[in-house]
Amino acid sequence: VGRHRGAGMGGGHDEREQTLNQMLVEMDGFDVNANVILIAATNRPDILDPALLRPGRFDRQITVDAPDLKGREKILTVHAKGKPVAPDVDLHAVAKRTPGFTGADLANVLNEAALLTARSGGQVLGNHELDEAIDRVIAGPQKRTRLMNDKEKKITAYHEGGHALVAAALRYTDPVTKVTILPRGRALGYTMVMPAEDKYSTTRNELMDQLAYALGGRVAEEIVFHDPTTGASNDIEKATAIARKMVTQYGMSERVGAVKLGQDSGEVFMGKDMGHGRDYSEQVAGLVDVEVRRFMDFAHDEAYEILNTYRDVLDALVLELLERETLNQAELAEVFAAVTKRDPREVWLSSPERAVSDRPPVRSPLERAAGEDGPVVPQDEAAAAKDEHPAEAVREVPPGDAVDPGR
Repeated sequence: VGRHRGAGMGGGHDEREQTLNQMLVEMDGFDVNANVILIAATNRPDILDPALLRPGRFDRQITVDAPDLKGREKILTVHAKGKPVAPDVDLHAVAKRTPGFTGADLANVLNEAALLTARSGGQVLGNHELDEAIDRVIAGPQKRTRLMNDKEKKITAYHEGGHALVAAALRYTDPVTKVTILPRGRALGYTMVMPAEDKYSTTRNELMDQLAYALGGRVAEEIVFHDPTTGASNDIEKATAIARKMVTQYGMSERVGAVKLGQDSGEVFMGKDMGHGRDYSEQVAGLVDVEVRRFMDFAHDEAYEILNTYRDVLDALVLELLERETLNQAELAEVFAAVTKRDPREVWLSSPERAVSDRPPVRSPLERAAGEDGPVVPQDEAAAAKDEHPAEAVREVPPGDAVDPGR
């Protein structure tokens, strides 16, 4: 009802726009309607008509995001009431394994677990049922009728093993929590990485790791079989999308610079983008393509180097997958015992002409209280001289969306 007027393909004054006009008249504020509160909900605020959001109409917007860790645990507690949950089930641990889940997703997890328990003749919802329910919500039900031959199973094992090994060796990737070669949904297998805590932003190094991790499966096929399959198409698509956003939206290319390129909304059939020219030149468009290719090639090379270095580990992981079909985080840790994190990448400069600052960030009050190493800022030099807060050596602490959808 509230879609932007004049955005349709057939021009203005259609029935939908007349409905919107009448709704705006009713909300003009001239008639006093005491004790009447207007509430509306949408998951596309970007396509609403601006007149709806002016003061006096829907002037207060409340954003309802996906719940954080504490919220997920409380939601799980609510939905677990009335269900026979086993005493050893830790809902906090379940909440940690479901980042990005909405309330409906969490309710679906418990409902799926209850159905699985009933089908197996069990009496209580255990950890096994919850694990399977989470996998179903993320990747779909297991395809028991999809039988792979030995060659396809081996290719899938190397593909998923490549994802997992590259992720384990990268410095800024979240921990690998699960690898399976059991078909689910439209995937022949998948690798799962889970953040240790909720994250609300992503660094450039983390995005570079995501590129290399996404290409790990394709690179493993190249190294081992010298004949890549079509199974990496989704990985390549997602990696290319990340690389293009790094160049055109996030300003992470020193050659293109910190600019936003492209203003389209991705809604061609709404008509909003019809007749709008591109806001950058052909020369810049060519440079964007070059930079996207450069990011992809760099990530490809990183994955290639990791898998060549740890080829023995990759082979051992594949043998484990062929035998067990699914490996959890503890089992993966045993296989990856010999894998060490790669050295940090070179310091990125937004421009090679700018001077490099070697001054680290200040310490927060919590870091000071915990006694963590960090720099001493100028205003604390006097206190440091009096040994109230002695200067400490600065050390870099490497840090520890995602789920690989598989082949």
